[in-house]
Amino acid sequence: MINVIGLGYIGLPTALMFASKGIKVVGTDINEQHVKDLNEGRLYFEEKGLEELFASARENGIKFTTDYIKSDVYIVTVPTPYIEETKKVDMKYVVKAVNTILDICEKGTIIIIESTISPGSIDEHIRPAIQKRGFIIGEDIHLIHAPERILPGNMIYELEFNSRTVGADDEEIGYKVIDLYKSFCKAEIVLTDIKSAEMSKVVENTFRDINIAFANELAIICREAGLDVYEIIRIANKHPRVNILQPGPGVGGHCIPVDPWFLIGDYPNHTKLITSARKVNDRMPNYIYNRILEIMAEHNIDDFSKVGLYGLSYKQNVDDVRESPTLQLLNVIKENDQKTPHVYDPYIKNNIVDGQVQNIDKFIKNSEIIVIMISHSNLLNDLSNLDNKIVFDTRNSINVRGAYKL
Repeated sequence: MINVIGLGYIGLPTALMFASKGIKVVGTDINEQHVKDLNEGRLYFEEKGLEELFASARENGIKFTTDYIKSDVYIVTVPTPYIEETKKVDMKYVVKAVNTILDICEKGTIIIIESTISPGSIDEHIRPAIQKRGFIIGEDIHLIHAPERILPGNMIYELEFNSRTVGADDEEIGYKVIDLYKSFCKAEIVLTDIKSAEMSKVVENTFRDINIAFANELAIICREAGLDVYEIIRIANKHPRVNILQPGPGVGGHCIPVDPWFLIGDYPNHTKLITSARKVNDRMPNYIYNRILEIMAEHNIDDFSKVGLYGLSYKQNVDDVRESPTLQLLNVIKENDQKTPHVYDPYIKNNIVDGQVQNIDKFIKNSEIIVIMISHSNLLNDLSNLDNKIVFDTRNSINVRGAYKL
């Protein structure tokens, strides 16, 4: 049996995927309302294919509880934020989860940590916690790091078809865990040591952060030079060894804007490029704010309440607002004592910020300037909504005459 600890954007789809393949699974979360919803057949976030997967898992007897259950295997998918002052990974949720597992587990238990952590975190935080409790690692407890590698909006597909990494102390246990993931994963699963698995996941997201930062910095340079950054990138990417990503209003989500800080915090003297990239991407909401001011001045608009921000989530067609560039932009607007803009996102059903409305017609009507922060399909499918509006498209997602770009 598997007990999945933490039923968020990673833990829940993972638990459902195992259960859908006939494996006995119990999902555990501290959020009582989430557990109640799941037991009553309700999901609390949207994801393509999740409803069908949920139905299949329920047919196979998946259970949900706020308690930890005695199990052969535990999969830990709790949050790992970074500490603002030091930029180091905050391991308190993982350590607490492991200690709670130790309260009930039996000899030979496998603990798989899927949460993204900095290289050496298991050595520094988890092993000591286990040894302090008198357990022998490798006999009483087997440790695995199998970092998640999925993206909201395409989770179900990526759980099946993205390659995985399993970091293990013991090769035999490692292959046992690989066989477990092979119940649903059709891609290659690489076996390595734990610290290499920790590093590989952080490096993947750091690479993307640096590439995005280059695109964002290029956008700023091209604007000053009077050039179209999208045309420059299009031409440059014709080169077989060049793959520049697209610029945007900032970097959001649970991985890319967080994981590089782990390396910066642990290796401050050797992460100059990574630090610069983080600063470039973190400054983009300020850049967007100043571009909005320029557009307002050009059209003799001096009231931010006439601005509409389309999109609250960090990514197209999902309801995930973690580290959302729009939330960051709203903070910049507030810090500059501007009036509250209108905000609309079809995927965010509850009002979570001031100025948010739930009706797109009302949003469009009350906004003279529409700032596209995220290009959800419902906007792209009916661009007539933007007729007679001033449009600032931060994502280069639409072809509307006269639209402003980065």
